[in-house]
Amino acid sequence: MTTTSTPNQATPNRSRRIITISLAVIAALVVGFFLFANLYADWLWFDQLGFLGVLTTQWLGRVVMFVVGFLAMAVPVWVAIQLAYRLRPVYARLSSQLDRYQEVVEPLRRLAMWGIPVFFGFFAGFAASSQWEVTWLWFNGVATTVTDPQFGLDTGFYLFAMPFYGAALGFASAVILICLLVTAVVAYLYGSVRVGQRELRISKAARIQLAVLAGLYLLTQAASLWLDRYRSLIEANDRITGPGYVGTQIVIPGQTILAIIAVLVAVLFFVTAVIGRWRFPLIATALLVVSGLVIGVAVPWVINTVQVRPNQLALESQFYQRNIDMTKQAYGIDGLEKQNFQTETTAEAGQLREDAATTAQIRIMDPAIIGPTVRQLEQYRAYYQFPGVLDVDRYEINGQMQDTVVGVRELDMTQLGEAASWQNTTTVYTHGYGMVALAGNERTTDGDPVFLEQGIPATGFLSDQEDFQPRVYFGEQSPEYSIVGAPADTEPVELDYPIGAESGNVTRTTFDGNGGPSVGNVFSRLIYALKFQSEQILFSDSVNADSQILYDRDPLQRISKVAPYLTLDSDPYPTVVDGRIKWVVDAYTTSASYPYSSSVSLSQAIADTNNTQPRFALDNINYIRNSVKATVDAYDGSVTLYAWDDEDPLLQAWQKVYPTTVQPISEMSADLISHVRYPTDLFKVQREKLGIYHVDDAGSFYQQDNRWATPDDPQNETRFQPPYYLTMQMPGQEEPTFSMFSSFIPASQGNARNVLTGYLAVDANAGDQAGVKSADYGKLRLLEIDSATTVPGPGQVQNTFNSDTAVSSQINILSQGQSEVLSGNLLTLPVGGGLLYVQPVFVQSSAGTQLPQLRRVLVAFGDQIAFEDTLSEALDVLFGGDSGADTGDEEVTPTTPDGGATPSPTPSPGETSSPEPTTPSTPSSDYQAALQQAQQAMLDRDTALRAGDLAAFGEADERLTAAVERLIELGDQG
Repeated sequence: MTTTSTPNQATPNRSRRIITISLAVIAALVVGFFLFANLYADWLWFDQLGFLGVLTTQWLGRVVMFVVGFLAMAVPVWVAIQLAYRLRPVYARLSSQLDRYQEVVEPLRRLAMWGIPVFFGFFAGFAASSQWEVTWLWFNGVATTVTDPQFGLDTGFYLFAMPFYGAALGFASAVILICLLVTAVVAYLYGSVRVGQRELRISKAARIQLAVLAGLYLLTQAASLWLDRYRSLIEANDRITGPGYVGTQIVIPGQTILAIIAVLVAVLFFVTAVIGRWRFPLIATALLVVSGLVIGVAVPWVINTVQVRPNQLALESQFYQRNIDMTKQAYGIDGLEKQNFQTETTAEAGQLREDAATTAQIRIMDPAIIGPTVRQLEQYRAYYQFPGVLDVDRYEINGQMQDTVVGVRELDMTQLGEAASWQNTTTVYTHGYGMVALAGNERTTDGDPVFLEQGIPATGFLSDQEDFQPRVYFGEQSPEYSIVGAPADTEPVELDYPIGAESGNVTRTTFDGNGGPSVGNVFSRLIYALKFQSEQILFSDSVNADSQILYDRDPLQRISKVAPYLTLDSDPYPTVVDGRIKWVVDAYTTSASYPYSSSVSLSQAIADTNNTQPRFALDNINYIRNSVKATVDAYDGSVTLYAWDDEDPLLQAWQKVYPTTVQPISEMSADLISHVRYPTDLFKVQREKLGIYHVDDAGSFYQQDNRWATPDDPQNETRFQPPYYLTMQMPGQEEPTFSMFSSFIPASQGNARNVLTGYLAVDANAGDQAGVKSADYGKLRLLEIDSATTVPGPGQVQNTFNSDTAVSSQINILSQGQSEVLSGNLLTLPVGGGLLYVQPVFVQSSAGTQLPQLRRVLVAFGDQIAFEDTLSEALDVLFGGDSGADTGDEEVTPTTPDGGATPSPTPSPGETSSPEPTTPSTPSSDYQAALQQAQQAMLDRDTALRAGDLAAFGEADERLTAAVERLIELGDQG
């Protein structure tokens, strides 16, 4: 007898299932704790800084809008699915194909009926949460004092309400469209909609549901068409932003008609839900589409072609004027003060005497070039650094206002090398030290800057202040994070500053401010260990009960976190206010919804030689205000926001969203007010718009016969020339004031005619009274160069400079050997009844240690130039031996690097026989011969080098050396 054993039934492995579930739970807990750690770290950071309300407002806004978006999508979709399923026909005859579909779908029906709404709800929730600021801004919108010229609506409608209405209508359309789609799918699967034998059958319940949804969708389209009438005021057209003749006479009325038609078609769908006839709403829908094409495309094209283009100026003038007026208001250039400027182009003796106060502050130390020199002279240790481009400020020294070039000494952690351990980079090297300030208008005999504040420990007019705090824990180059603070009886570990030449001889300090969240307990240490992925924070003995962690230390980063609604200027600058180094940052409110205002690309308008790659969340804007001045304390990182333009409607609305975060201007101290300046980026945007909108009437705007452009930087023709700050007196001003300047040349395709057409200045001095802004601050002044006189532009002056034989010979001498010549920013100054160009020329080594030193100054007036060792000498030579100007380098006798006097190719002012010099004065015959010999030797040497002829190269080099020695000898004799 044979028996067959029954195989053992597979039993579920309960242990494996428990392990799997346990691992999944643990993984979820770990991920959840990481998320919690980041959120809690943000909570601690904002709470310590005093801006916790900003974070909670953001969280609340996102959560509320996520819930609203989720429910607004999930509930209608769930209802649509439920209705379509529950109202299905019970005895519907289905095709074999539908039977197979149902066999597949039915086991998953319950999951799908709940899962599909949840799926779409999550997407809608995230989309809605990203629009929370639009919603809050609409809810807190304010009225303005300006109305649009087409509908007479308050501009607040466009700034606050219209973006919200547009987003709400788009969301509603998406919800209805998805409901319509899922209804059609469910109705088809369960027989409510049957297609076959060239026939479409729809059950009554499905017909009602589909028709009602279609009607609701058309109502949203009608509302969108109605809103498009207002949206047309911010849309770009042929020449302007906003509707012109065709837009106001055809397109806007057409959109009104189409909106009404869409409502009527929606009504027909509602009627169909009752009576069951699809023909009329479908025909009406087709007519709506055709009407949209005819009214929205065909008729405007015909009217524009037949009527407008042949009579464009006559028909479009009033709309051009609307664009001019509204654009000027939007960019704050409506108060521009224009003056026709008839320029002098002939230099005469004593011509600058009346402008001596202006010439005394002409900056010869270029902030974009002198940085390496400051680093070499003031760095002291490799772990310190200064910015590549320094900043410009002004201080009152001995009762006189002095323009200065300033920079903060910060840490450079990349130079620590093998010393870059976690303990060193986190608890020892924690801060920079001190700020340097140098006179912008002065130089030493060697061509180096004259320091007004320098050294470690700091010495100068700033450190002489009582309670001056030189330590820089928060700056543009601060470490990612530092852990500071300790009990009072603890030995200091933070490196404060080095003493003397010995590398180990340093002083140490302990941070005693309130600069970051506490990490004095184990839980906080765990939170930040997770945030920075550093277990040392958790286990290090350097972290104690009084420790604080400093992070997010860049001034722009800190301000952008506490005021996310502001667009920040790309040039924060350091200044000393009431004994503290503070970073001052200009902040803007911007919008792309100002009616009839032409837009501008921020990144393109702001990009220049010193700022090549700016990025902005909202790049294309048509409204901007410098509404907030922000400061960041370099020692403790405290952030303060001041309402600089409290009449700005956007700032007023944001203050309602984030109450108590912005202080009134009355809280600004006199010392802070005195260092506030007109913002660089705003000035660049305004000069960009003034290239077109400096005209006042529609005729000139249409003809564009006087369109201007910002000149390219003479040293970099792919970038705009940067504007510059100077203390100077513009024509019409009573005294010199700290201002910012730029120039214009004609705009054209290809090679523009590089002559000056305009000169723009803005009063950048905010005054010196606590809580009071100077009445002239922000005053824009434009000199329109009289067309009867040709004034060379920056590019033309640079070309004259480069092509002049006497100047190029001197440049060749300066660049001989391993030297490199650097030309500074070409400054344009309205003095002497004309426009004076000043350009400092620096020399540095082309390899190794680079130390730019001022060697020459170029000046130009009209078509005459001079090129001398000092600005004072150059002006005297240019203006007939005695310019009458005061300069900061009058008492300087320049020397060459070997200590000898710098040879001058031009006669001294006393030897000038003619008051009408044109190009630099002709050197003596011996000197000219030596120059020519040196130039020829350099050419021969380069030719031999390219040919690989070493013998010829050596012979030419010997001749060059002999010629240079002869030049030095002749200079000593002179």
